[in-house]
Parts: sequence; C-alpha cells; structure tokens
Amino acid sequence: MNGHMPRVTSQEIDAVAAEWAARIDRGPLSPEDDKRLEMWLSADDRRRGAFMRMRAISLHTERAKALGANYDPKHFLPKADAGPRRISRRAVWVGLVAIAASGIGVVGLTLRQPELYETRIGETRIVTLEDGSVITLNTSSRIRVAFNEERRRVTLDEGEALFDVAKDKARPFVVHAGEAFVTAVGTSFTVKRLESAPVEVMVREGIVDVSARDSARPVRMAANTRMSATAIKTIAPSSISPGDISRELAWSAGRIAFEGDTLAQAAQTFARYSDTRIIIDDPDVAREEISGLFSMNDPVSFARAAAASLGLQATVGPGEVRLSR
Repeated sequence: MNGHMPRVTSQEIDAVAAEWAARIDRGPLSPEDDKRLEMWLSADDRRRGAFMRMRAISLHTERAKALGANYDPKHFLPKADAGPRRISRRAVWVGLVAIAASGIGVVGLTLRQPELYETRIGETRIVTLEDGSVITLNTSSRIRVAFNEERRRVTLDEGEALFDVAKDKARPFVVHAGEAFVTAVGTSFTVKRLESAPVEVMVREGIVDVSARDSARPVRMAANTRMSATAIKTIAPSSISPGDISRELAWSAGRIAFEGDTLAQAAQTFARYSDTRIIIDDPDVAREEISGLFSMNDPVSFARAAAASLGLQATVGPGEVRLSR
C-alpha cells in the first residue's frame, strides 16, 4: 500500500449528500447524526455544495411533481430503505433545472436583466446561476443579479449570502454590498450586510479582493480569513480556522452552531431566524455560555436544551420563551 487514501469522486459525494438529504426529509436528525453530518460536511470543501444542491431538490420534491407524469423526483434521491447509490452529476443538474422551471426556489436561468431573489425570516434559498455559480441566501436576505458579457454582478441589499463561484477569468464575479465591492474569479465566500452593522466578508476558499467606492487599492483576502468592510483602507483581514468557518456556515444546512457563546449572544442570533424571542432578564443568566448544534428555526427547543444543561427554567409564552433561574 502507498499510504494514500483514494480521492473520493464528485459522484460519490453527490450520492452521500443525497442520502443525508433523504434522511432529513424522513424526520429530524438526532444530536449524534447532527454531529456526524457536520463532520462529513467539514471534511471536504465539495461536500457542502453537493448537500445544498440535494437539499434544494428534496425540499421541493412535492411541488416538483406538478411538472408532469414523466418527471419522477424520486429518481434523484435514494430510496428510504436503500443505502447510498451513485448519482451522476448530469442527473443532479437536470433535476435542478427541472425544479427551477416550476418557479419554486432553485433558479437556473440566463440572466439578461437584473433579477431579484429574497428570503423571509427563518427561510434559506439556493439560487443556481447560468454560469454554474451557486448562491445560498440566509434568512431575511435580498440580492439582485445581473450578468453581461464582461462582468457577473450581484448586489446584496440586505442579509447574508454564501457565494460558490464558478471560475471564469474573462468575467469577474463582483458582489456589491453597501460601500464594499468584493471581486472574485472562482472561490467560495460569504458577505453579510445587516442593519446598523458593518459589512462582513469571510473567505472559505480561494482569493477575493475587497474595495471601497473611493478606494484605489483593494484589500486582498485569502482563504480562512474574514474582515469588516468599514475602514477597509486600514483594517487587515484576520485569520479564522476552518472549524470556525464550518460553524459560521452551519446556517446553510439549517442549523446554528455555538462554541462558548453566551446565552445573550445566542438569543440575538436566534432573533434573526424566528419571530419567537428568547427573553433573559437576569444578567448572570445572560452571561452563561452554551455550545452545540441547533435547528435555526426552533428557539424553544434550544432554550429547553440550554435550561436542562445549565440548570435553568425555560418558560414558554406567546411569541417568546423565557430563560431564568
């Protein structure tokens, strides 16, 4: 033996991603399966994109049936009682294009005029562009997309988006958010634009250039870095570990990951994804720390889990859950 592990093919990754998507459709994952899924996603940069594509297919399976008798969405997912099976890349993209044609959230269109895509609170959405790039929108986000022969341009009006950009040296991919312009050729990065907060950029893979409207010299960001887009003329990117990046991107799989965050920080994060508020009146309780992986749309379950682990009380009321001693 030569000591080297064989490289897993994209088709094999697609098959495992489809199995995870099917398991999620059959019911909530256990905490152990949640951890296994996150470990699988973080072990290879290709896996998260494959998982998001498969989730896009499975999330809209029922509505996709309206495409007609000749379209069988089950063709794209393994059977519930079968192990992972090989799914060709062509089958994946055929499924995505078919679903896009029904107008239910995954889009594969040639963009001649600016197109608007948005999400409501607690919703995520995958937008597949004609060049093969994939944009994943987080909760309460809105983007406008416009391509031409020279440039691929996306305007992030609000919210957060993960960009998995297809390589095209002839047409740079530019994201405009507030005063910031993020330029990439082929890479994976996020841009966050929240109210009353600076624009944040995080690079998972590749290299991007970040510039301000009045800046003649962009700031270059490499993989595993992030930065604030305010005063970018003087603030250099800071390093971030691959593990932290995976936790930051847990939302793309419908989860929120905490690692030593305070309950106050957790409550603020959940407020982005749900109208049910976590209320903490006691400052000492608010400073308690929590770690774990949680469903981003279920603050009540989070509060109950936090109460059980920290010896607190979780009281559920209309539109809120209150944590106290």
